[in-house]
Amino acid sequence: MKITVRELKKVLENALLNDGPMEQLLFEYEFEDMMGELLETLITDKDDYLFALTTHKNDVTGHEDTAILLLEPNGEVHVNEVARDKLKEIWEGSYVKNMKQLIPDFAKQLHAGDIPINGIKAV
Repeated sequence: MKITVRELKKVLENALLNDGPMEQLLFEYEFEDMMGELLETLITDKDDYLFALTTHKNDVTGHEDTAILLLEPNGEVHVNEVARDKLKEIWEGSYVKNMKQLIPDFAKQLHAGDIPINGIKAV
């Protein structure tokens, strides 16, 4: 049975707002082959950072795992908890507010089978 948008929202809130664990293997599975394309998008859009996230049901545990990446124009990649911490640093003081606004849309995109990919312009 496919996870609902509401359940995805809770999974994302746990990972992004409650500092829940993230899964390295999911990052590798989902994002490693996309790195060139993501870097090209970041540079083309002239963003300062790009982040993407995904979830996937773990067949062993039955839980929905989460992975996130944050990419810089120089090619530096931040993964999972480090990426989340870097986002908190970039969005100093507004991380929680921004995530509360974005999580419902992320959940809808993931439910539709899409990976949310977002550029960030630093101020």
